[in-house]
Amino acid sequence: MIDLDRLLARIEHLGQVGALPGGGCKRLALSPEDAAGRALVTAWFRDLGLEVTTDVIGNTWAIRPGLRDLPPVVMGSHIDTVATGGLYDGTLGVLAGLEVIQSAIEAGIETDHPLAVAFFTNEEGARFAPDMMGSGVATGALPLDAMLASRGIDDVTVGDALTSIGARGDAPVGALSPAAYLELHIEQGPVLEAEGLQIGVVTGVQGISWTEFTVKGRSAHAGTTPMPMRRDAGHVAAAIAMEARAIATDFAPPQVATVGRLSFSPDLVNVVPERATLTVDLRNTDENRLAKAEARLFAFAEAAAQNEGCTLTRRGLARFEPVAFDPALVDDIATEADRLGYSHRRMPSGAGHDAQMFAPVCPSAMIFVPSRDGISHNIEEYTAPEDLARGARLLAHVALARAGQTKGPRA
Repeated sequence: MIDLDRLLARIEHLGQVGALPGGGCKRLALSPEDAAGRALVTAWFRDLGLEVTTDVIGNTWAIRPGLRDLPPVVMGSHIDTVATGGLYDGTLGVLAGLEVIQSAIEAGIETDHPLAVAFFTNEEGARFAPDMMGSGVATGALPLDAMLASRGIDDVTVGDALTSIGARGDAPVGALSPAAYLELHIEQGPVLEAEGLQIGVVTGVQGISWTEFTVKGRSAHAGTTPMPMRRDAGHVAAAIAMEARAIATDFAPPQVATVGRLSFSPDLVNVVPERATLTVDLRNTDENRLAKAEARLFAFAEAAAQNEGCTLTRRGLARFEPVAFDPALVDDIATEADRLGYSHRRMPSGAGHDAQMFAPVCPSAMIFVPSRDGISHNIEEYTAPEDLARGARLLAHVALARAGQTKGPRA
């Protein structure tokens, strides 16, 4: 039922919006490139005669009515990217959902529940914090007013950015109320490829903690200031970064830690830094372990700053507890994968996804397909067409069954 050529063509077409030299694309949330991507995908929604709605945070969804007045089964993800993004992260989930609906229309398949496809604002968190912002607002996990006031890395607020690209809709928070939520996504990691498996049946998403540290010391001459007399903000920041790595090592898998941003001021080769800012991303599937990792990091950072005669402030950018997906829906995915003859394993997601925001409000689950060399958030991100086809076909089977297919051929 799935038209792979059409799905591939749409992925390539959207990939040209914000295209980067050498491949990949850059569509930061609520940027002009994001606006162009939104317009393209929304036009595809309208071409099928779907009912298109946009809410106050810019989330957009399209519904094919069902035979009964029931809440929709929603398939979705995001179309914003990081600054050096690939063609598949997020995009696959949206365009595969669209392909499922178009294929169902063409095959004369009808369902009791409406079928919907959605894309959510600022899933990546690359421009605005926190990530999963749109889906978090939609499900009530994040407050609308605070998110609209959130300032990006360019000091523009979400509210102003929504207005500037015309992405703010009229539908209120909570207007999208799914009967179930399904998300197809590339794995973004190496496990499926390494084990020679075709499908990841995702059981949940690990917890995420993002913190920004700002260290203030005193600038001084790099040659004339004795080491014991320095108040070196750069030294403190480096120590925090090393401690983050030590925490990941000491806590052992699945604990991970990443320092993704680090900046010094005045940023001169011969001046002791007076200010340093860095971010630390901690993740774990166990909430208790994640909280202990945070506590150790925060205590170390305070002590390191004090020992150097510096001051330290920290700001939470995002904090999500680990999420378990609906066991019955996870079982449905595994059962359909078996029926289709797809090799698979159950696995947690190491990355955050919109599905985790919907998990507390409706049955939710995810399907992973392999990523070549485990690469993602990179212009070399790639998933083979046959893997895309398997994922889309499995998504169709599960979505149509959950929506109550009443007529037409099986996907």
